[in-house]
Amino acid sequence: MSKDNISHTSVRHKLSLIGVIVTLGIVFGDIGTSPLYVMKAIVRAGDTVNAEYIIGAVSCIIWTLTLQTTVKYVLIALRADNKGEGGILALYALIRRHSKKWYYLLAIIGASTLIADGVITPSITVLSAIEGLRAYEPETPVVPIALCIVTVLFFIQQFGTNAIGKLFGPLMLIWFTLLGVLGAMNIGEYFPILQAFNPLHAVRLLASSPEWFLILGAVFLCTTGAEALYSDLGHCGINNIRTSWAFVKIMLILNYLGQGAWIISHVGNLTPGVNPFYAIMPRGILFFGITMATIAAIIASQALISGSFTIFSEAMNLKFWPRQKIKYPTDVKGQLYIPFVNISLYVLCVIVILFFQNSENMEAAYGLSITVTMLMTTLLLSAYLTIKRTHRWAVTLFLIAFVGLESIFFVANMAKFMHGGWVTMLLASVMIGIMYIWYNATTIRNAQIIVRDIRDSYGIISDIKADESIPKYATNIVYLSKLGGTYEIEQKILYSIINKHPMRADHYILLHIDYQDTPSMLEYDTVTLIPDTLYRINLRLGFRVHPLVNRYFRQIIEDMVAQKEFSLASAYPSLAKHKVMGNFVFVLINRLYATYSYFSFRDRMIMNAYEWIDKLKLSITRSLGLDTSNVLIENVPLVVRSRTSNHSNAIPRVERVENEEEENVK
Repeated sequence: MSKDNISHTSVRHKLSLIGVIVTLGIVFGDIGTSPLYVMKAIVRAGDTVNAEYIIGAVSCIIWTLTLQTTVKYVLIALRADNKGEGGILALYALIRRHSKKWYYLLAIIGASTLIADGVITPSITVLSAIEGLRAYEPETPVVPIALCIVTVLFFIQQFGTNAIGKLFGPLMLIWFTLLGVLGAMNIGEYFPILQAFNPLHAVRLLASSPEWFLILGAVFLCTTGAEALYSDLGHCGINNIRTSWAFVKIMLILNYLGQGAWIISHVGNLTPGVNPFYAIMPRGILFFGITMATIAAIIASQALISGSFTIFSEAMNLKFWPRQKIKYPTDVKGQLYIPFVNISLYVLCVIVILFFQNSENMEAAYGLSITVTMLMTTLLLSAYLTIKRTHRWAVTLFLIAFVGLESIFFVANMAKFMHGGWVTMLLASVMIGIMYIWYNATTIRNAQIIVRDIRDSYGIISDIKADESIPKYATNIVYLSKLGGTYEIEQKILYSIINKHPMRADHYILLHIDYQDTPSMLEYDTVTLIPDTLYRINLRLGFRVHPLVNRYFRQIIEDMVAQKEFSLASAYPSLAKHKVMGNFVFVLINRLYATYSYFSFRDRMIMNAYEWIDKLKLSITRSLGLDTSNVLIENVPLVVRSRTSNHSNAIPRVERVENEEEENVK
């Protein structure tokens, strides 16, 4: 049977007004809430706050948004789409077949640091928004209120956010309009602030300031949402993102200019802890502004949580992370819920809020690890551009420009390490370790598979089926195979059928699941190896598709029955008489690692750590959606094959020794 699509959805998003508004609610929550804390952080970073300092700082913001967000992400990265999907793991999946083997490290580091820094996003945005209430009541209990909001936010994830999600776009449209209007209203406080469009002011500030690294660390906060912009490509489409970014960027720059003008005009009476964002608001709309800021913070946090679910789902299918339970609370494409990830992010956010207490302390930790993500994305993008045969000089220029820029930002943000940045770097390190171990352990395990040609066993399999002296185990036995192709089969499966306890059945099915680099692929092909006896099914799933094997397998069998390639009738006459269908048993070969296996020191350390991490994994039956099926798990030892002829590294041979007494008798 030729390839047959189960379902395939082409991710194409046409440019439309509705699409642009929806994009505002999905893509720009993180970068759209940065005005809440960026200018406040810049004021705190400078030893002497004056007009020259503020103009230079705002110039840094404008040109960071232009170079880092507009040029790198909006103009270049969005072109590197994997069948319409974006993000660092989608980018890695796009290039991994054509790139160097160690590139997986870039993807692991980038994904881990993105999630680690993202833990702070809900905390800092919600805290910054709620802190505006202190303009009314200085003793406002900000931390308890923030904890309540974060708790509700994570609690509702299990129910899906499709209903309220429809409001995100219009609400963010109001938010960005508010940002632009407030900024424009305050530019008149100091019109020379418009000089910030001249990049020379940014250069002069950084060249003349001993605390340039503190300034850049604060400036970098304005672009932390750029990576999320790329990750959400599949939800909105390139045209809608680019069009909406033009509006978002104008509104953001207007707000930063307005805050800068206000700071310069009030530089003589700035009080500690003042937030310029709320200071530029007229008293009459302050409560409305705080409310909108809180809503925007919640939307930004929601986008981050949903993005984290997607990243972990991709990581599982790319063999970077142990399989976890995934739920689909709505019928919306791509909307999923991972309980383990949700509760972990919630606990970490609560710890972060309680540890830092306020947004000022959190600013010191925010942004460090995301610079690492951006560096990894730059390196992977350069590999993509090379594969696309982009001119070498263009790739070199891209690398020099953005590796240089992001390295400067990384050095600047390293000043935050001892002031809280270690929190995100520690979390990122733990995740990098887990991903590295899981990926390499999976590779090591797969390398031990002994491959056989199933054609050599056609005769004995047919004879086992016909041998009525062997008790029939099931009408249909389905073996999950790690090998694709047509005739390749693991030696352990043949051992299970023939040697261990002859598995007599009417039909044997070899089912292989192949995770593809295409995000949403969902297709299969079948081959009849022995008519009415042995079949091969190769199921190909995109890395964003959850392996609901039971559901897909049922549909494949129904298709085969419709094509008269397979019969569901029971082979037992008594059951066939009453039109009872034959049963299916799934057999999973579970290879157990033993500590006495003769691996190299590195591999032994990885496999020992794998045994601990494996406890996080969902059971194989539940991870494949087989928990409602009849499943037999056969535990077999993980056989280690010698990589060298050196006997010191190989499994030792047991020599036979004659009994001395028996020898004497003889």
